[in-house]
Amino acid sequence: MSRNDPMDGNIDQFLDYLSVERGLSKNTLSSYSRDLNKFVDYLEKRRVKRFSDVTKSDITDFMLFQKDRGLSANSIARGLAAMKVLFRFLARETVLKTDIASVIETPKLWKHLPDALSLAEVEKILSAPNQKDNTGMRDKACLELMYATGLRASEVVNLDLKDVNLDLGVLRCIGKGSKERVVPLGSKAIDAIRRYNARVRPALLKSTSEGGLFLTRLGKKMSRQMLWKIIKGYAKRLRIDKRVTPHTLRHSFATHLLEGGADLRVVQEMLGHSNISTTQIYTHINKERLKSIHKKFHPRP
Repeated sequence: MSRNDPMDGNIDQFLDYLSVERGLSKNTLSSYSRDLNKFVDYLEKRRVKRFSDVTKSDITDFMLFQKDRGLSANSIARGLAAMKVLFRFLARETVLKTDIASVIETPKLWKHLPDALSLAEVEKILSAPNQKDNTGMRDKACLELMYATGLRASEVVNLDLKDVNLDLGVLRCIGKGSKERVVPLGSKAIDAIRRYNARVRPALLKSTSEGGLFLTRLGKKMSRQMLWKIIKGYAKRLRIDKRVTPHTLRHSFATHLLEGGADLRVVQEMLGHSNISTTQIYTHINKERLKSIHKKFHPRP
């Protein structure tokens, strides 16, 4: 007897369809078969016996299960593609009333998401610049602004002096798609930028026509490459065991806001995401972090 007659029979019927009517290669059929059988194994552990009993949660939980096991986003996306084609086929064959897999999004946002820094690690980085020299004061102002606002690296280096209103405690930036947004600044960022503007920027400025906020020793706007090297340098000096980039501070900004109870729509607006689904990835990161903490410290995980 097969492992699970109803679901195995559905998969066999589906693979026959792909082979005869779609003319797919043996390698592609084998790939579909492997991915779908892994899914059925997972469903059996959840005591789901028929595809008609599968829920959207079963599918998304299976994807997260695969991610926890270390599968790449590409492998997970390939498996989801197989499930989507299967469920579309079964709905057309009236085995299913509705195709629930059609609304599941491909996990492309799981790719290349750097670790969010802990609050202690952020504090270390923000405290690292030497406040006794011009470069350190500039770096301090830049880092405080990045963590206070969650700006992208390109948005930071493109800031002009006129874009920052320290009296109102806000800055204006132009994000992706030339979309303008206004983001609040915290008091520590405001103080650091005030000191930089008063003591350092005038010393770095070589031409009154240069409007950039953060300047190099040559009096030019800082480049993205330079910003990346600055942050990497501090992280290396502090021996932080994570890959730290400008985007890591952006992720940390969003993660810490949501951990503190901020509304997802507000975080979306501050990050400049056009689609809230992009921001929702942070709720996943937060849930996964809570699960890992629970597993590590709870006496009965």
